[in-house]
Amino acid sequence: DLSLLVLRIALRCVTCEAGVIHVTGYVGREVNVSCSYDEGYESYEKYLCKNDCGDSDLLITTSNSSKNKYSIHDNKTSRIFTTTISDLHSVDAGKYWCGVTRTGKDIYTEVDCCDTVTKVQSYEGYSESVSCPYESQNSLKYICRGNRPSTCLQQALITSDTKQNGRFRLDDDKMSGTFTVTINSLTRNDSGSYLCGVQRNSELDVFSAVELEVEGKKNHSNSSLHQHQEDIICCQILMVSFTVMYTWTCLHSNIDANIDANEVQPLCILCIFRSR
Repeated sequence: DLSLLVLRIALRCVTCEAGVIHVTGYVGREVNVSCSYDEGYESYEKYLCKNDCGDSDLLITTSNSSKNKYSIHDNKTSRIFTTTISDLHSVDAGKYWCGVTRTGKDIYTEVDCCDTVTKVQSYEGYSESVSCPYESQNSLKYICRGNRPSTCLQQALITSDTKQNGRFRLDDDKMSGTFTVTINSLTRNDSGSYLCGVQRNSELDVFSAVELEVEGKKNHSNSSLHQHQEDIICCQILMVSFTVMYTWTCLHSNIDANIDANEVQPLCILCIFRSR
C-alpha cells in the first residue's frame, strides 16, 4: 500500500536491527544472500531490494519467488530466507536490503553485495590482461592491489588518466564498456588480490575483484620429452605397418610357380629383414 511505499523510499531514516552482511561472488556464477529473522515472523512476506528500496528497487518477494535472475526461498524452520542472484556481473555490486514486511516499519538488514571475483592464472615472465566491465562511460577507471575499496584510488597502480605506468597498461574500450589492464613480465610477487575501480562522483565507487595467481616458469622440457615419446611410438607403428605390407607383397608377388615353399620362405624373411 501507499504507507509501505513511503516507508521504503524513506529507508535511509530507518535503523537496521542487524549488522551489515557482506557477500562476495564470482563473475558468471550465482551468489546466495541469506538473512535471518526473529520468531513470530514466519508467515510474513520477505523481500530483497536495492539502493533506497523504492518501488523500482524491489527485486524479489516471497509472494513471487522467481523473477529474472533472482529467486527467493524462506526456510521457516530455521527462520532464514535466502535470495539467489544468478549470472553475477560487476554491475550487481552495491547496497541491498533484506526486508520483512510488517505493520508500521518494516524490518531491514543491510547487505553489502556482490563484490565479484574473477580468477586469473598465468606464468612468470608472461603478460596477462585483466578485463573490467563498467557502465559509467566518462568516469575515471583504475586498478589497485588488495581488497580495501576505501584506499584503492589513492593506491592505484594505474588509472585511465595515465594509461601506462611501468609494467602496467590500461586500455579503455568505451564501445564495449570494458577497460583492460595488462601486466607485463609477471613475477610470483604479482600474485594476489586486485580491485578494478570505477569512480562515481555522487555515489560510492563501483568495484570488481580479481584474484591473480602467477605460477613458476612453464616447463617446456617436459612437453618436449612427451612429444619425443609420441614420435617414437608413431615411428614404431609405421614400421610394423610397413613390415606387414611388405610381407604380404612378398607372399603374393609374381614368383615363379616352380619355386616351392622352402624357397619362398627365405625370400619373405629377407623382405621383412630389409623392411627393418
